[in-house]
Amino acid sequence: MASRGGQQQQQGEAVDLASLSAQQLSAVKKQLDGEVEHLSTSYAQLAAAQAKFKECLRVVRSGSSSSFDKEKSILVPLTNSLYVKGQLADPDRVLVDVGTGFYVEKDTASAAEFYEAKIKELAGNIQGLEGIVQAKTNNLRMVEEVLRQKVLAQGSGAGGEGSAS
Repeated sequence: MASRGGQQQQQGEAVDLASLSAQQLSAVKKQLDGEVEHLSTSYAQLAAAQAKFKECLRVVRSGSSSSFDKEKSILVPLTNSLYVKGQLADPDRVLVDVGTGFYVEKDTASAAEFYEAKIKELAGNIQGLEGIVQAKTNNLRMVEEVLRQKVLAQGSGAGGEGSAS
């Protein structure tokens, strides 16, 4: 499917930006601003989730029966900001949050594999989203440039009429 004329691609349909009015370009710019903001927020959330999985992987890899003592107390997270003291019943088995509030008991090797898979999956999602954000940002720049040119053309046209009176 070849694109002809316009450079902005929206759902497979090319739009010639020069044929749009300044008001239409402003609406397109506003929509693209919203999309870029939403996608950027999603990107940040995916990166934060990946960082959490990396931290979980680090903890699981560093934890073994030799480094975790059954007698040593640890802090157990109940929420993001609430922790209670606890002790490990079995240092070689951990509870893994598999999503939507479900936890599965796994040995540390299986837990590490789970977190590695999640990190890899998120890396792919982040990479894909990064490409989409860049494309939308480029589209936004093109719309802003055409809009700026139209506003300048209208301003010089209105200015010329005002000085001729």
